[in-house]
Amino acid sequence: MVKKHRANLDNFAVVLHRPHFPENIGSVARACKNMGVKQLIVVDPLNCDLTKILKMATHASEDVVANMEIYDDLEEALGPFQYVVGTTARRGSQRRTITNPREVAEKLVSISQSNRIALLFGPENRGLANRELKYCHVLVTIPTSSEFASLNLAQAVMIILYEIFTASMVTEPEFVPRLASSFELERMYSYLSKTLTKINFINPENPEYWMMNIRRFFGRMQLRARDVKIIMGICRQIEWYCEERVVKLLREANESNRQGQKN
Repeated sequence: MVKKHRANLDNFAVVLHRPHFPENIGSVARACKNMGVKQLIVVDPLNCDLTKILKMATHASEDVVANMEIYDDLEEALGPFQYVVGTTARRGSQRRTITNPREVAEKLVSISQSNRIALLFGPENRGLANRELKYCHVLVTIPTSSEFASLNLAQAVMIILYEIFTASMVTEPEFVPRLASSFELERMYSYLSKTLTKINFINPENPEYWMMNIRRFFGRMQLRARDVKIIMGICRQIEWYCEERVVKLLREANESNRQGQKN
């Protein structure tokens, strides 16, 4: 019998950002239970009526609702995760959609063995905005008919979870080490943004826009915590050099002024 290696479902969490309707939260909790995912995170919900949530979740998934975590801030909610998958139906220059649910599920089999993975879904009316997609390592689009592409939130969650649940590898999963967490990465990106602005590498008028390419570049590398420390160390050295250079120039200017006064 051929041994199949599957995704580690204990390392997955569904993250709903600003869901509008408690019924949808309940339906998502039911989908999580169906597909063996135990963790549900809700960020800044517009309505979190527990009675309505439980009505749609049904008795079987009450434990998912009971253990549900609620956050006010998306960055804080994603902080402990090493890999974030964002879902989007829209395309554009800032939306690097490179995969579909089946392809991303196969990739996540290896990553999930040693890393926590967040599956991020946006509000029902507009989905995830660019400012939220910046946290994502990869984006996924669910193929639909061009006649009607809109999916209910719970439907979208179920499709993604189904592909992850059924994904398997006959060969041993590729080793993926423990990656840097979102919290560690965001500290690094914040430091990088300040440093690159100081040396005029990115435009100070809109640093977040210019940082998108930097995020894509490092996102492809699957950085580890020690890699993040190295990059932040380089930033500190750049800042130290800039400060020393400024001090040296000021000294030279002062010395030049003194020589001029003597003459």
